[in-house]
Amino acid sequence: MSIKYTPEPFRIKMVEMIKMTTPQERLQKIKDANFNLFSLASEDVYIDLLTDSGTGAMSHEQWSAMFVGDEAYAGGRSYRKLLKAGTDVFGYDYIQPVHQGRAAEKILMPLLLGKGKFAISNMHFDTTRAHVILSGGRPIDNIVPEGKKPNIRSKFKGNMDITRLEELIEEKGAENIGVIIQTITNNSAGGQPVSMKNMREVYEIGQKHNITVCIDAARFAENAYFIKRDEEEFKNWSIPDIVKKTFSYGDVFTMSAKKDFNVNMGGMLAVKDKSVNAALIQNIKASCINFEGFYTYGGLSGRDLEAMAVGIYQYMEEDYLAYRIGQMEYLAARLDAAGVVYQSPVGGHGVYIDAKAMFPHIPYKEFPGQVLAVELYKEAGIRSCDIGSYMIGNDPDTNEQIESEFEFTRLAIPRQVYTQSHFDVMADALIAIKERASEIKRGYKIKWEPPILRHFQAELEPIE
Repeated sequence: MSIKYTPEPFRIKMVEMIKMTTPQERLQKIKDANFNLFSLASEDVYIDLLTDSGTGAMSHEQWSAMFVGDEAYAGGRSYRKLLKAGTDVFGYDYIQPVHQGRAAEKILMPLLLGKGKFAISNMHFDTTRAHVILSGGRPIDNIVPEGKKPNIRSKFKGNMDITRLEELIEEKGAENIGVIIQTITNNSAGGQPVSMKNMREVYEIGQKHNITVCIDAARFAENAYFIKRDEEEFKNWSIPDIVKKTFSYGDVFTMSAKKDFNVNMGGMLAVKDKSVNAALIQNIKASCINFEGFYTYGGLSGRDLEAMAVGIYQYMEEDYLAYRIGQMEYLAARLDAAGVVYQSPVGGHGVYIDAKAMFPHIPYKEFPGQVLAVELYKEAGIRSCDIGSYMIGNDPDTNEQIESEFEFTRLAIPRQVYTQSHFDVMADALIAIKERASEIKRGYKIKWEPPILRHFQAELEPIE
């Protein structure tokens, strides 16, 4: 059976040469990096799937827009251009540019949370979880049961569990829930989409209990594509109309624009209703000035604001999104043929390999997701990352290692960067590792780790 690759809706205008390395060289490089993929030099990586954040190839329209950036400290025209675009696309009254998504979280979470408060999410990703904890709150993940089962093919596996959400609010007390967070797509669960129906139900619960609903919106366009494709009610809607409807089911949103705006740097924090949330907006402005820069540039150059204002429209194009999702489906089809288990069906921005299924004999405390990530680098120079117990870290109260719902190795695909041949290298490497998986007996232990977001810096060593 032939496996079809979705053709690119663009042509290549500029290339960057990348270095090939030998297995012996890669083994030494990963040892020198203390078996942490983040510590590798980028020139020692052949295919870089560490993240899809800020690593895409921008369009010539974005590059040309950067030449007219207004670098004024306050009130620049590039800010006003982005403000107009953001208001047009999302329908929110207040748009605050920031340098990336975690900056939006750094500003917002202390304004909504504190000691004794909880944040409930369909799943918190790493920086969101960290900022909830740093603000004094505690994160609770609440994904639908089918989302926890990689081998079950089901639509909208990123959804919030509605029944459990109501139970959690009753259990903790509505007054103690600082925020409900809908992450679209659901990154920690494999880039799985969230349905419009689920967005609506969660927002109605938030309104009923007077709880702020925040959309973590980094991959809003990919999520809209899944809604159009798989939710009958919206099959004849345009992507921009689906996006605007989606954002109507939130009070605020945080966003890393480095994903679905396809810029190298940028983000947003937005508030829907300025008449209701005037105090919140003033506090956002004050925090932005303290931490990011004046609120009309938010830690960004004018040229970055210009690239964002173009990307906000450009990457909602349906042909582009079909190609984008099609890349994941091509890799997934090759893995299906070889019996490699992943979070299925594939999500929007990557393929999440089930490392627990690959290495059932390696316990979570030895980080099977990190084991597979290291083996991928050794096998083919591919850099990926653990989305599992290694990433989730220790309980902030007991300091005990948390067992993650998943032990994934994430292959995050940069936008408009890699070709079909690169995807074949990815598939071949995974198939080769699967064939020798039983020979890999043990995982890794941590030699040193920082107190939070440890996976970015920790030093590991193999367990002999």
